[in-house]
Amino acid sequence: MTIVATPEVVRNKRPYGSVLETIGWTPLIRLSRVVRGCRTPVYGKADFFNPGGSVKDRIGLPIIEAAERSGALKPGGTIVEGTSGNTGVALAIAAVMRGYRCVFTMPDKMSQEKVRLLKAFGAEVIITPTAVPPDHPDSYVMMAKRIAEATPNAILANQFYNQANPDAHYATTGPELWEQTDGRITHFVAAAGTGGTITGVARYLKERNPDVKIIAGDPQGSILAELFRRRNSGGDAGEKPVGTPYKVEGIGQDKLPGTLDLSLVDEFHTVSDRDSFAMARRLTREEGLFVGGSSGLITHVALRLARQLDDPRACVVTFLCDTGERYLSKLYNDEWMRENQLLEPDRATLGHLLAQRGADVPQLVSTAPGALVRQALGLMKLHDVSQLPVMEGDRCVGSVTEYHLTTRGLESSRFLDATVGEVMDEAFPTVDAGQAVDAVTKLLSKASPALLVTDRGRVTGIVTRSDVLQFLMTR
Repeated sequence: MTIVATPEVVRNKRPYGSVLETIGWTPLIRLSRVVRGCRTPVYGKADFFNPGGSVKDRIGLPIIEAAERSGALKPGGTIVEGTSGNTGVALAIAAVMRGYRCVFTMPDKMSQEKVRLLKAFGAEVIITPTAVPPDHPDSYVMMAKRIAEATPNAILANQFYNQANPDAHYATTGPELWEQTDGRITHFVAAAGTGGTITGVARYLKERNPDVKIIAGDPQGSILAELFRRRNSGGDAGEKPVGTPYKVEGIGQDKLPGTLDLSLVDEFHTVSDRDSFAMARRLTREEGLFVGGSSGLITHVALRLARQLDDPRACVVTFLCDTGERYLSKLYNDEWMRENQLLEPDRATLGHLLAQRGADVPQLVSTAPGALVRQALGLMKLHDVSQLPVMEGDRCVGSVTEYHLTTRGLESSRFLDATVGEVMDEAFPTVDAGQAVDAVTKLLSKASPALLVTDRGRVTGIVTRSDVLQFLMTR
């Protein structure tokens, strides 16, 4: 199924009155490379196109306007919120245009890019510990509540319990998806942080078509998937599940937000940090979509679903929540990924091993069948090697080892004047340079202490057991 953009929705033909008018109507983009081989079409709602770089831009102004209408927020007032960063940016942009001060609390696991971005908009940022229970006085939510109560003419944006949050998505995101897919959307895949996006969109789509499936992704360590499972099992809820730390930002919870309506969700899928970040990096490198870890998690679920459906008539929409620029120091930093054991190890090949030797070390030291044994031994001593391939042109016809030659030479000095061709052993195995180092270690044994490395059929180097061991130790 191919979806054609609705012609009457044309952005940017006229000047805007302010940056706030540019929020929404983000593009719907069909994924092509990460879904290669899958018959089910998958589209990404690219909400990182919003001016603040995330889906949260949609709720910043509605939250402020609701507070203004209620009389809670007066001119010159202060907006306080506990945020993972993106809601803070959305509120800060709207506050700049309305003349309000902002104070935000953030858990210390959030990226420095987010902290600096909030400060760039003039907000005050207070960092709180991540590893505390949600009701702890030092948690970012509880601290925000205390600051709002202690500050004159201040409101708590309260995104986790503010119905302006899901209402904004009911009014904008849901209708956009319906129109952009010409009403053909069959599955919407998102995640819940506050739950506002998935609740608002689900409510709208299910009103238009009750058969639309709402699929939620959840980080390993969040309790939302477990709460959903308990709710649907019909059994005793029992004790509240306990969350564990995870690295994906902005989604998942250690409590049930008031803005999340679990009754609208059809399925919950749990995804690891490693899989989430790997998919985010794939979206960037294969689709040109520079997104954060939450987008990677949601797309990982969407692709799993699409392959299970295997239906070209289905229409799966995944949500691309925010820009990867927020995570340059984290998921796009190889060093940080390795430190947190989240980066798949490089596929080290024999070619990589040879390249690490340096230009001063010959890649291949060999002898010829007509050379004398004493000459072969001298060559081994000169280059500090214990074995030599016997080459005839570009072809390996045999091998000799220091142990074999010296043992026979000590038995009879005449042996030193024999030709290599008369005393050589079988040729070393040959392996292509593109083979992974880990995959060829079993070929190395006492009987075969070395491998010849070939590139396009030509022998280019030799690798021994000690070479492989040293290489693995340095990695």
